[in-house]
Amino acid sequence: MEKSRHTRQLAVSLLFGLWLPCCLTQTTAPSRASVAPTPSVAPQQLKVRLAGYPRKHNEGRIELFYKGEWGTICDDDFSIANANVLCRQLGFVSATGWTHSAKYGNGQGQSPFTQSHGASFIFELHLNLFFIVLFFCSFQAQVDEKKVEEVRLRPVVGTARRKLPITEGVVEVKHKDGWAQICDVGWTVKNTRVVCGMLGFPHERKVNKNFYKLYLERQKNLYLLRSVACLGSEVHLAACPLEFNKPNATATCTGGMPVVVSCMPGPLFMQNSSLKKKVKVSSNVRLKGGARLGEGRVEVLKDNEWGTVCDDRWSLLSASVVCRELGFGSAKEALTGARMGQGMGPIYMNEVKCVGNEKSIWNCPFKNITAEDCQHMEDAAVRCNIPYMGLENSIRITGGRSRFEGRVEVLSSDANGTESWGLICGETWTTREAMVACRQLGLGYANQGLQETWYWDSSNVTEMVMSGVKCTGSEMALSQCQHHKTVNCQKAAAKFSAGVICSETASDLVLNASLVEQTVYIEDRPLHMLYCAAEEDCLSKSAAKANWPYGHRRLLRFSSQIHNVGRADFKPKAGRHSWVWHACHGHYHSMDVFTHYDLLNANGSKVAEGHKASFCLEDTECQEGVSKRYECANFGDQGITVGCWDLYRHDIDCQWLDITDVRPGNYIMQVVINPNYEVAESDFTNNGMKCNCKYDGHRIWLHNCHIGDAFSEEAEKRFEKYPGQINNRIS
Repeated sequence: MEKSRHTRQLAVSLLFGLWLPCCLTQTTAPSRASVAPTPSVAPQQLKVRLAGYPRKHNEGRIELFYKGEWGTICDDDFSIANANVLCRQLGFVSATGWTHSAKYGNGQGQSPFTQSHGASFIFELHLNLFFIVLFFCSFQAQVDEKKVEEVRLRPVVGTARRKLPITEGVVEVKHKDGWAQICDVGWTVKNTRVVCGMLGFPHERKVNKNFYKLYLERQKNLYLLRSVACLGSEVHLAACPLEFNKPNATATCTGGMPVVVSCMPGPLFMQNSSLKKKVKVSSNVRLKGGARLGEGRVEVLKDNEWGTVCDDRWSLLSASVVCRELGFGSAKEALTGARMGQGMGPIYMNEVKCVGNEKSIWNCPFKNITAEDCQHMEDAAVRCNIPYMGLENSIRITGGRSRFEGRVEVLSSDANGTESWGLICGETWTTREAMVACRQLGLGYANQGLQETWYWDSSNVTEMVMSGVKCTGSEMALSQCQHHKTVNCQKAAAKFSAGVICSETASDLVLNASLVEQTVYIEDRPLHMLYCAAEEDCLSKSAAKANWPYGHRRLLRFSSQIHNVGRADFKPKAGRHSWVWHACHGHYHSMDVFTHYDLLNANGSKVAEGHKASFCLEDTECQEGVSKRYECANFGDQGITVGCWDLYRHDIDCQWLDITDVRPGNYIMQVVINPNYEVAESDFTNNGMKCNCKYDGHRIWLHNCHIGDAFSEEAEKRFEKYPGQINNRIS
C-alpha cells in the first residue's frame, strides 16, 4: 500500500508552471514525443512540449497534451529526477536544473494533473510516462548502452611504454566478466575514427593487418560483434548500428580476423618532438576554465580577440569537432549554461550545427550573435575524451580529512627497479605545483599548496624522494615538472613534506583591458597630498630624496576593474586575524601584493614600477541576478564574488605608476593580477595585460591592450614594434 502511494505521488509531481532547461547533448531531432513506443501507448494520449516566452529551444514551461487539450504542471513536490525524465522524453540527455513560479508565464487550459484526481488516473498516467521514457532512452542510443559499455585497445606486440598512451592494438569490448573482439569483415575507416575518438585520439591512421595476422590466428578469439556500420561522426561505438552474434559471443569470424586499429595521438600525448611540430592543433580555438585536461569553456579567436560560443543548439557533434581540432578525441559531454564559468568579451557564435566531420568549428554552420540573442551565462563548454595514461597511479595523498586533501606521496623506483612510495620536499612547493598534483589525481583545482604537513602524519612513509619541484602549472603530472636530479632538501623531516588541498571549483580573475585604455591620463600631484601613498610604498625610490612637502610627482593613472569569471569566490589567503589596518586609507588590507604595474622599455627592463602594496577586496558591482557578498567597510568580509568585479577608480591612492623619472619614448605597460599566485585560480594565463604605450613628455597614449596569455609568444606578436623597440618576454 505504501509503495503504491509513493508511485502515485511521483506521478503527481509532474505538475503545472515549471521552467525546465535540458542539456543540449542531442543526437537527433529535438522532440520525439510523438513516436509511439509500444502499440499499447497511443501517441496522442500524452505529449510533452516546452512553451512560454522568452525562452530558448531547450528550456521553457512544461505543457502536457491530454484528452485533446494542452495543460500545465504544478510545481508541488517536483524534483530534478522528474526533470530528467521529461528532458529525456523530449529528446535531450538530461536536465541541468528546474525552477518554479511560472518563469515563462502562466499556461492556458485545464489543470488535469493535480492531487485531487483519483488514484487510478494518476497511476495510469505514471505508467504511460514510464514506458515512453524507456523507449526514448533506448532509441537515442546513449553512451551508456549496456551492450557496449567499455572499449579498449589491447597491444599484441610488446608492452605499452610507460607515460605514453596505447595507440595501436586489437579493439576489444567489455563482455560479461571479460573482453571480446569484433570481426573485421566489412570494417571501415569510419568505424576506426569512432573508436579512436572515444579513446581520446583525434585521428586514425593506417595499420598493417598482415603484421598482426599470424599472431592473432594463434590466439583464442571470442567475437561479440560481427558488423559495425558507423558514419564516422558518432561519439561512441554504442551509437553506431551494431550487429551482435546470436545468441552470444562466438569463436568464428568467417574470412576475417579481430579488428586492429591504429590511432594518431594529439601533440600533448606524443614523445617525438619533431612529430609534435608537424601535428599542430588549432590556434584559433581554446578551452578555458576546466579543472581537468580536455575540458573547459569553448573560446574562439576572431580579429585578434577571444570570444565565446552560445549554447543554443550546442550538441555532442559540435563539441566533438572542437575536441578533435584541439588534439583530443570525441566529446564526452557538451555542456551548457556556463558550466565551466562565464567568459568575457564578445560572443561570436550561436546555434552551431556541426555534422561531426568538420576540421574546425569555424567550418560549421552557425548564426552571428546580436546583443539580445545570448549572454555569457549561456557560454558553451565541453568535456573531451582523452587517452588513458595511468598518471593517477603514481601519486596519492594521505592523512587528510577528505579525499581532496593530504600529504603528497609519489611512486619512485630504485636502481633495481623496486617501486616504493616517497615524499616531496616542501621547500619550493607552491600553488602551481599543487595545481599539477590535483590535476594528476583527478581532483580538480588546487585550493592551496602546503609546505608543512605535520598534522597529516598518518602513513609510515618518511623518505623524501623528490625535491626542487618547479612547475608552470599546465603539466599533466609532477614527473613533467623540473626537479632536482638527486634529492636536496634542507628540511628533510617528514613534517616538512608537500601537501595539497584540492577543490572542484576555483576563482578566475580577469582585468577589463578596454577600461584601462579608456581611462589613462597623467596627473602632476603635489607631494603634500602623497604622504599616505609614500607610507604604503606606492611611489618610485627617488621620491624619498624629494623636498617634501614641496614639488610634485608625475603619475600615470587609470582605472582597474577586476572581474571574477570563475566558479568560486576569490578570497584572500590570509585570515582576518592577520589583516592590517591602514589608518591613512581607513580600511583593512587583506593581501600583501595583489597587483603589479610595470612600464617596460625596449630591452624589457622596468623603467617605472607600481603595485598594490596592500589591497582591500570587495564587490563594487555585480552582473544582473548576482548579489554582493563582500564589503570592506566595518571590518567586513573581503573577496570578489563570482559574477562581480572590484573597481579601483583612477582617482584612488596608489592606482597609478610613478613616471616622474621616465623620459619620453615608446614603452610597454604591463599589469599582472595575483602575481605571486597567493590565491588559487582556475587559470593564471589570463592574469596579465600588456599595452603599447607612447609618452611624449606631456601626454600619454595606450593602445593595443590585450588580456590573456600575456607572456606567450603568440601574444607578443600582437604588439606593435616601434623603431628600435624589441618585445621581450617578462616573467
